[in-house]
Amino acid sequence: MGKQKKTGSADTLYKVFIYVTLITLTILIIVPVAWVFLASVKQNSEFYGNPWALPAGFYWQNFVDAWNAASMGSYMLNSVIVTALALALLLVIALPAAYCLSRFQFRGSKLLNTCFMAGLFINVNYIVVPIFLMFKDGDAWLTKLLGHGFLMNNLFTLALVYASTALPFTIYLLSGYFATLPHDFEEAAYIDGAGYGTTMVRVIFPMAQPSIITIILFNFLSFWNEYIISMTLMSSATGQKTLPVGLLNLMQAAQAKTEYGRQYAGLVLVMLPTLILYMCVQKKLTQGMTVGGLKG
Repeated sequence: MGKQKKTGSADTLYKVFIYVTLITLTILIIVPVAWVFLASVKQNSEFYGNPWALPAGFYWQNFVDAWNAASMGSYMLNSVIVTALALALLLVIALPAAYCLSRFQFRGSKLLNTCFMAGLFINVNYIVVPIFLMFKDGDAWLTKLLGHGFLMNNLFTLALVYASTALPFTIYLLSGYFATLPHDFEEAAYIDGAGYGTTMVRVIFPMAQPSIITIILFNFLSFWNEYIISMTLMSSATGQKTLPVGLLNLMQAAQAKTEYGRQYAGLVLVMLPTLILYMCVQKKLTQGMTVGGLKG
């Protein structure tokens, strides 16, 4: 009886510790986000009082000014185009590659797997300068050949770099999930006369939907919030800057003119798409992260 009581007390203390930790972390995350949302609808005069005070009213003009006067609408459109292109390129390349590497053994498959795994240890921020120099030299060569270059200050090129740098992690995650799927479904499709491509698209990909949604969300967050590569490769294109770069310009202008409400409205515009997307795919995301670790 004494051991049972001690075990029960230890379990209770452990649960209390877990709940207190989770509640603390939740507060640390929610409070700053809520503060930004409240600050985005305040007038500038309200920032000189109590910073924790609720707004006197909802000053929606901050969003109008951020969208129009600060060109946040143009920056957001550029980010949407780049993110959509990068995700499309990534899925077209990574899905077949991960499927082949996880389901088939062929000459060179181990070497390809090793190369992709090695890419996980390369931080893209460390190779931004070589990428910039490579594209700059390429544009110089194209200018001599064609009269103009198109590698620098190009949204498609930026999307291509995003997709390329995300390939190792994406293939690693998808390969782990594909490896857990049973071969019975493929064999049944082959018996019915389906080819490898048809089986992959109509059988395997629908079964791997949770994992695909997981990599879409992870890479969307990465592409949407990326700053260093965009700032480097789009340095001369004022009208083609992405949202994080435009947000930095907005923050600098807002601080100079003490327009803090417009600054926080810009922050909200950046956060909203990611929050909405996460809420829409939360269940699929959890399923993709947990099922991918099981062995079938």
